[in-house]
Amino acid sequence: MISCSKCNTRIPRLTSGVAQYRCFRCGYVTLMIETTKPPLAQHRDEDQQQHSHRRRASSWISHMKGPSPSSSSSRNSNSPSPSSPLSSPSSSSSSSSTSTTSLIKSCGRKRAVLCGVTYKSHKYKLKGTQNDVNNMKDLLIKTFHFPSKCIRVLSEEDEQLDKNLIPTKKNIEKSLKWLVEGCQAGDSLVFYFSGHGLRQPDFKDDEIDGFDETICPLDFMEEGMILDNDINSTIVHPLKKGVTLHAIVDACHSGTILDLLYVYDHSENKWKDNSPPRARKSTSGGLAICLGACEDDKMAADTTAFNRNVMNGAMTYILIDTIKKHSESTITYGNLLDSMLEQIQRINGERCLNSRILRKVFRHKTIQEPLLSSSKDFDVYATKFLL
Repeated sequence: MISCSKCNTRIPRLTSGVAQYRCFRCGYVTLMIETTKPPLAQHRDEDQQQHSHRRRASSWISHMKGPSPSSSSSRNSNSPSPSSPLSSPSSSSSSSSTSTTSLIKSCGRKRAVLCGVTYKSHKYKLKGTQNDVNNMKDLLIKTFHFPSKCIRVLSEEDEQLDKNLIPTKKNIEKSLKWLVEGCQAGDSLVFYFSGHGLRQPDFKDDEIDGFDETICPLDFMEEGMILDNDINSTIVHPLKKGVTLHAIVDACHSGTILDLLYVYDHSENKWKDNSPPRARKSTSGGLAICLGACEDDKMAADTTAFNRNVMNGAMTYILIDTIKKHSESTITYGNLLDSMLEQIQRINGERCLNSRILRKVFRHKTIQEPLLSSSKDFDVYATKFLL
């Protein structure tokens, strides 16, 4: 602002280079003598202003994004991290490394995520998923010697104890990342899911059948489903050479829920190519094997046929029962499938469905045949089923 030379009225100052200002009150013209700095000083000021702007902008971006990965692993920086005044960037990196090392040491070579979603207080609630998770945990500990502390269970049974173990979309996704974190050759990983499964049109054109298969977390109506593409990128792609992952999914439409490259055709006793039209769905050298409760276009079943007082997922119950019967002599994948299919066909047989009791139990539904898929083809009758 400048002042009128006659009436002292304040006049807004315009851009540099304007030498005359007419007072809007008295009309008097005031002359201004512009002072300019030497070119070198002027450039220096401009540089300082630009540097100041960049510094403020950089500070704002850093505040919004948080500490950058590069800063946490810098070898030359000794200054404290802005987000943690007591820790240096190098200590942040070592902290993450220590956490992964601690996880590997505490869990050894076996780790599992078991997820059972009951959908309590909803009209689409399930009654057998908690029993499924309990039975699967018991199998892993007693038959395959998984340490109890290395099994993470997400369910609604203990939702008041730990909010991080409620099977919400966010918690399931976090647990899947935990499952493969720091995996090394020799590790055996297990992902088990019992709950609802759905399918939706494939918008990325990376599915042979034109549909994406999904699992439904507790809050899927609000937060959405977890797609097979996301499961693949989270727990299949990170698998390094020597790491083995088994996924057992007792849900509808779960046949190719991991989007693995090969599907086993039991009737023809051979693997079939399930490679996507245009996408990367392979591991990073490891092995992923999935057992789904049914083919992608089929529905899975819950039943009390095995225990009249307890509801179970049909595939889960038959799988565990078959493994326990062969616990003394390790069963192969081929023999496991044969035994499971034999039980399913017997239960679905005409004589059983003619029974008034079983018709009521199954409500005229039949148990579907499980589907085996893998990231690599192998001899199912020569390879032992080990978790």
